[in-house]
Amino acid sequence: MLKAVIFDMDGVICHTNPFHSIAFQQFFAKRNLNPTEEEYAAHMYGKNNGYILSHFLGRKIEGEELTILEDEKEGLFREIYKSEVNPIAGFMEFFAKLKSEGVLTAVATSAPRANLDLIIGTLGISAQMQSQLAAEDVAKHKPDPEVYLKSAAKLGVKPEECLVFEDSFSGASAGINAGMKVVGVLSSHTKDELPNCDFYIKDYKGLELNSLIPLFK
Repeated sequence: MLKAVIFDMDGVICHTNPFHSIAFQQFFAKRNLNPTEEEYAAHMYGKNNGYILSHFLGRKIEGEELTILEDEKEGLFREIYKSEVNPIAGFMEFFAKLKSEGVLTAVATSAPRANLDLIIGTLGISAQMQSQLAAEDVAKHKPDPEVYLKSAAKLGVKPEECLVFEDSFSGASAGINAGMKVVGVLSSHTKDELPNCDFYIKDYKGLELNSLIPLFK
């Protein structure tokens, strides 16, 4: 039985990837690096900052250095994005339907807590999210299922009662690894670029809860 819906954030609630690209371009330009859009697609979308920075800087970035560099890049992102926060088409209407049906809702992101607070706060839905987990709340990042299993525990439901909305390979894999049903949001990737999900959407326009409930029978 469907009891909870857990949303990833970037590319699922808001289409932030283009703005993360701009922030990374500014960050890397300061260091005389200019990755291509293809490189970003392969090594940024759905990845955590430790991986991204290590890949593009060509060495392992960890510990205090990771914290400092991550703060710099994410600060650039928030400055760029704070006046651009805009949900994916139909999201707010679908979210309202979930709440009217009494479905528990949560956000589980690999992004820093400050990004989550900016986006969820700007959209005005923070009080309606029964669980909000960010990068600081887990030891292992997606595709490890930790963030989704923690979310289920916080919501007081079983993993098999949860439906995850994800847009990246690592994120969808995390939902699958947690034993949850997964909806692939095709905002950044095609079906072929995601693991096998239970359902796919391009956006939330016209999406009804009734079309998702059969996944749990």
